[in-house]
Amino acid sequence: MTSEPQRTRRISIVVLLACLALSLICVVYPIYVIRPFRAQGARELAIALVVMRFRSAATLISGVAALVALALYWRAQPRRWRRAFATAGAAFVCALAALARVNVYELMFHPDDRPSFAAASRTKLDKDEKVIAVKIGGAARAYPIRNISYHHVINDVLGKVAIVATY
Repeated sequence: MTSEPQRTRRISIVVLLACLALSLICVVYPIYVIRPFRAQGARELAIALVVMRFRSAATLISGVAALVALALYWRAQPRRWRRAFATAGAAFVCALAALARVNVYELMFHPDDRPSFAAASRTKLDKDEKVIAVKIGGAARAYPIRNISYHHVINDVLGKVAIVATY
């Protein structure tokens, strides 16, 4: 038969580990699935999008549960080094809750608001290079797909008209 403090410690550790696992899944899975230049299956993408939709709430609840479990663990665990490990785990869950609110894709694929251009004769484009060409009135521009693949969005003004080039 286990004593009440042992039971409290075990339950607290299980809750902390569950919170850690849930938070890791909520943050890492969408990044894994939606990473750039990788083919995505329809089902895994749908799951990743659902996870992204609910991850803020899930990681917030997970963070609160981890802090409550940590408080209970501290009351039941006399050893400081074990308390330190539990504290580190709860801190990691809280850090993941904060990271779940950051849209890494906005950080990775920020729009290019100041594209630079050169005359076609001065460019070093491969003969098979694909471009998005835009012509408005007498003004024309070509945006190489290779360059757009990093930003995914090019904000520009062409012939006094604001445009967005994307693919």
